[in-house]
Amino acid sequence: MKNRYQSNIDLQEQEKRRRYLGATIITCIAAAMIFGVLHVVRLGAIRMNEMKNKATYNLADVKDHIRAAGEDITIHTEDDQIKHVEKTYEWDKLVSLLPVKQWHELEKMVLVPKGPFLMGTNLERADDYDKPRHKVSLPAYKIDKYPVTYAEYAKFIVTTKHRAPIDWKDGTIPGKKYLYPVTMVSWFDARDFCSWAGKRLPSEAEWEKAARGTDARVWPWGNKMDPEKLNTYYHVEHSTVVTKYKSGVSPYGVFDMAGNVSEWTNSDFVPYKNTTASPVTFKVKKLVASTPEDRQEKVAGLVETKGVYKVRRGGSWKSDPFSTATYHRNFSLPNYASDFFGFRCAADVSQ
Repeated sequence: MKNRYQSNIDLQEQEKRRRYLGATIITCIAAAMIFGVLHVVRLGAIRMNEMKNKATYNLADVKDHIRAAGEDITIHTEDDQIKHVEKTYEWDKLVSLLPVKQWHELEKMVLVPKGPFLMGTNLERADDYDKPRHKVSLPAYKIDKYPVTYAEYAKFIVTTKHRAPIDWKDGTIPGKKYLYPVTMVSWFDARDFCSWAGKRLPSEAEWEKAARGTDARVWPWGNKMDPEKLNTYYHVEHSTVVTKYKSGVSPYGVFDMAGNVSEWTNSDFVPYKNTTASPVTFKVKKLVASTPEDRQEKVAGLVETKGVYKVRRGGSWKSDPFSTATYHRNFSLPNYASDFFGFRCAADVSQ
């Protein structure tokens, strides 16, 4: 009787253990599925943020922009063939848009004294093409206190009949954004404006010194990110007037050197001496659909092509915060334009 009783207990114990084991396995599988789903969701969120930064307009307004990716570039390229504007402001109407005092303020330039400064960075989290930190010495020069605004660019259009950006209707400023930084301008547009104004585009070294001074600070105001001192990472969801961020000025008193719009410079995107960045990074690439099937399916791959990238600086209203660091380099083909590309001008002291 004892052996039979003991045997029954052993069988019950084995059955109990099998049930616990089955429940444990099911729990582990369920947990793995849940964590897997959460991981996929997290990756999806990261990917959406990446896509946001690459979009040429706010994704919330996508219903108003039913266009394929990259079509803004195509439209701009086609529009660039027009060369001259047909309709725009009368001069008296244009100058009456702002008070005389405001026009004078927008035209101000800031003197950056001659001497050395530390360019680039050695920070581990920075992109390789931002490295290494190195000393650069520059002569004295002047740089615009503010990015070039819609209002200033309108003067250029009225005077020269230069083609207006694609977001201007009948050659007039969209939405009365007179004090906002002008956007949808290519490097060629920026160069032509500065030449018309008796100035030039700054080199990226001039831009960086004006932004960070001589103490190698990470942002114009210091080494700590402060979202209240700049317009970036969809914090505002659009560009802002160029006079807004008074607490975020550079050591020389230059506005919007971090965020708002990413600014064209005159410099080619070439490697710094002793950089660890791959040479491939600096080679121009374009999207090409190489077969009829690829073209039909709208599938394209990156291939190397002729040309040169131009450096953009400062990040923008849709960049991630680290893209607004004073040392960070961005780059585009010079014929590209977007709603977060802008610029400012520089000049030699003799001018």
